[in-house]
Amino acid sequence: MKILIATPEAVPFAKTGGLADVTGALQKEYRKMGHDAYLILPLYRRIKENFKLENTGIKISGTFGDRRLRGRILSDGFSAYFIECNELFDREELYGTSQGDYSDNALRFIFFSKGVIGACRGLKFRPDIIHCNDWQTAMVPLYLKTLYKSDKSFSRTASVITIHNLGYQGLFNASEMRLTGLDWGLFNPEGIEFYGKMNFLKAGLLSADMITTVSDSYAKEILSREYGFGLDGVLSKRASDIFGIINSIDYKEWNPLSDAFIPKNYSSKKLNGKKMCKLQLMKECSITLGENTPIVSMVGRLSSQKGLDLVLESLEKILSTGAAMIILGKGDENFQIRLSKAAKKYRGRLYVNIGFEDSLAHRIYAGSDIFLMPSRYEPCGLGQLIAMRYGTIPVVKRIGGLADTVSDYEPLTGEGTGFLFSDYTQSALLCALKSALCVYVNKTRWQRLALNAMNLRFSWRASAKKYIELYRYAIKKKTENTRR
Repeated sequence: MKILIATPEAVPFAKTGGLADVTGALQKEYRKMGHDAYLILPLYRRIKENFKLENTGIKISGTFGDRRLRGRILSDGFSAYFIECNELFDREELYGTSQGDYSDNALRFIFFSKGVIGACRGLKFRPDIIHCNDWQTAMVPLYLKTLYKSDKSFSRTASVITIHNLGYQGLFNASEMRLTGLDWGLFNPEGIEFYGKMNFLKAGLLSADMITTVSDSYAKEILSREYGFGLDGVLSKRASDIFGIINSIDYKEWNPLSDAFIPKNYSSKKLNGKKMCKLQLMKECSITLGENTPIVSMVGRLSSQKGLDLVLESLEKILSTGAAMIILGKGDENFQIRLSKAAKKYRGRLYVNIGFEDSLAHRIYAGSDIFLMPSRYEPCGLGQLIAMRYGTIPVVKRIGGLADTVSDYEPLTGEGTGFLFSDYTQSALLCALKSALCVYVNKTRWQRLALNAMNLRFSWRASAKKYIELYRYAIKKKTENTRR
């Protein structure tokens, strides 16, 4: 099968979050399965600086409103293509800074979406599937159904869009519609208009042949008003075309037995090294409490979605349990400032690193006892999967992919891999954390819990097979619709 994964980020090229892990891992898995699979993404500055690329000789151009833009298609020479337009993509960050999104993101990703189609035509690549990801590529299915409807190059091409996070939809002023080259008749409540704005993600949800999310629970949750972010009506109409496929992690990269970033390797058969990882982490992060102090950690984006407001509200009570906290991440400036102030106040008990350092993330996963993830909503989440791989026990909200991947600890049987709570409240979070700490003091029970978590596996191969089945279904559906 010929597969093109259109994505705004993918490992190893550019990453801000879990989306990059998913797209990079899927493409790699498809290749192992014998499929002709490629990535295509914008040529950001960080990619140019870190990878040697080849010029394919293919150029793309177009008029966007009153601007004429040109670009080139480059390749890594193997399985990834990049759309170059220095005017749009040669920047320090992918989507914006801590002060906010880039003001021309509508233009940037309209150009990219048209560029995906232009690259296929220039490369004479006729994909069976174009797999789009999040709002940045959501215009591609709409273009296939409108401007390129009669293009024979795509007569057999089906489109799939994956919602990695419905909270990010690509909302722009109505005036940006002029950049698309589309008929203004599409700008209506049944089309891509959304409360007076243009909604990129809505365009994809209406136009793609199939829709996926990154966990089964999230696929159901987004149909509700509470988690639908205003698109629950659109999604409910397409409920029969929505499927949830759980993410995984790279178990070779995230492996405590061979991890080069941690001070002492260990495994589920020999856990001794984890204690040394903890002691070294406490030293590195200036935690001055005793070695038996439970270490609670968080790694990821600092945003309200990830529950940072709840953590800050609960911080004093969390630390009053005798635990220490280590937090690594970057995100909303407000949370960065508040956490930095808290770190000074609770010096020796709370360590905060604003930014992201991959090697430190590995050491935090390995050296912590508990991984906290109190998300308001969570499409899938990768942090809890990595934490369990390292025998670090997740305390998570019972939502989305967290509910699908973490099983609640059962004291009578010793089964389970973590601790879950349902209400987004300080009392619910603290109750779950205290339950974890009660088990922590019993070293035998805690070790069994750690082994349960370490031995759990979510396979990318299994997920990739489900996607391939879905692709075949999408192709069949498109073929049947074309014949009508």
